Amino acid sequence: MANENLIVQMQGGSKKFGKTVAMDNVNLDITAGHIIGLVGANGAGKSTLLRHIIGLHLADGGQCFTFGTEAGKLTPIELGKIGYVHQEGELLGWMTVGQIIRYVSAYYKNWNHQLEEKYISDFDIQLKKRVASLSPGQRQQLAILLAIGFEPELLILDEPASALDPLARGRFLDLLLHIIQNENKTIIISSHILSDIEKIIDHTIIMQRGVILRDCSFDRLREEFLSFTLTSLNGKLPERLPFENIISCQRNDNKAVVIVKNSSEEQLRTKAKNMNCEIQIKMLPLEDIYRIVVS
Repeated sequence: MANENLIVQMQGGSKKFGKTVAMDNVNLDITAGHIIGLVGANGAGKSTLLRHIIGLHLADGGQCFTFGTEAGKLTPIELGKIGYVHQEGELLGWMTVGQIIRYVSAYYKNWNHQLEEKYISDFDIQLKKRVASLSPGQRQQLAILLAIGFEPELLILDEPASALDPLARGRFLDLLLHIIQNENKTIIISSHILSDIEKIIDHTIIMQRGVILRDCSFDRLREEFLSFTLTSLNGKLPERLPFENIISCQRNDNKAVVIVKNSSEEQLRTKAKNMNCEIQIKMLPLEDIYRIVVS
């Protein structure tokens, strides 16, 4: 990302838990106005990275600045700009839902009551229920409301939709798209449900074993890998297909399904025409791209 409107900057961030390397020399710049998909398997370092951004973890090496302040020294001013939802988050179980909303909202002068009311209606939030009696999905819905109600500049979501049903996840994704309409808002979302987040993200960070493998726009990542179906219009396909950087190829004598890296659609169409073949090109879903990147 470019350096304008920089809100998070990590330089050489490293963290170990015992012998386990959670972050290994991570460099990262995050600017305002993006929905960023943070992708990786369990243990890849995603949660560790997110917790460093808000100062919950302190790096063993390197530095992390959030809103221009060292993450471990964030003041109430910077923390008041950050909303954070994580899967294991605990809420005060003895309160009712309505009580905890009023309790949290009292800390924020800019709490958006209209957004609160719309969210309560859209997600059918039961205000009189005790928090302790909520299902995991209902508790997650409440945690999301508490994180977005004050309209934070930076919203960090660590597996926020894992307990939501498909309909609730759809409404949640629509909500994120509504939030990001304000160009000063930034969302970082970590999720295993890649088919969901690819609908809304515009930037991708892929991690594995504490290392960032990709940090680029989602459009650029999708252009890096292309899948195409090649059908011969005259006889058999040649034994060796004239395409570079083939990642996989499934074929018979007349048809081939191929995935390539770093080839433009124009190059592929030209070669197919020279072979007297019909070609159908498509971009891969994020799940398939992720599988290729980490393999």
